[in-house]
Amino acid sequence: MERIHCFAPVADPATARLLILGSMPGLASLQAGRYYAHPRNGFWPIMGALFGAGPQLAYEERLAVLMRAGVALWDVLASCERQGSLDTAIDLRSAQANDFAAFLQAHPLIGRVAFNGALAQTRFRRDVMPHVRRLDMVRLPSTSPAHASLSMDAKLVAWREALQPNRTAPLEGSAKNNPS
Repeated sequence: MERIHCFAPVADPATARLLILGSMPGLASLQAGRYYAHPRNGFWPIMGALFGAGPQLAYEERLAVLMRAGVALWDVLASCERQGSLDTAIDLRSAQANDFAAFLQAHPLIGRVAFNGALAQTRFRRDVMPHVRRLDMVRLPSTSPAHASLSMDAKLVAWREALQPNRTAPLEGSAKNNPS
């Protein structure tokens, strides 16, 4: 299996308050060199509905819109071995987490982390939480087309509820924010 690597984070240290984490970019994203590049991934339509960073904008403009809105993007894993695009195909023994201690030190306003799917949350808890400051965390339904158990509308509702700007959420450990 080939070792793959994530992209650099998209974040403005002066404005980033929310960090959205995936696990590792899929093949379409790796080939395009862009976050959430698969045409059926719901990430950019959701970002369009929530922040105005929709797929109708050029990729660089989407990133700029998110950064102006205080949103940062990255992946939990720095590298891993995986065949295909699915999280279930990641060889977890090969998974190496990104350096979140340094990232969060450089981005001190980040207080909330939203996980785009279950593996991102699981690996963050396992590999990162013991080494970083306490953060408000929420797992959201994956925007991947492989996660078809929820409609796009249901995913948007869940993302909107979790990320609306004035939401006061319970901290990590709450049953609401940590579905089993």
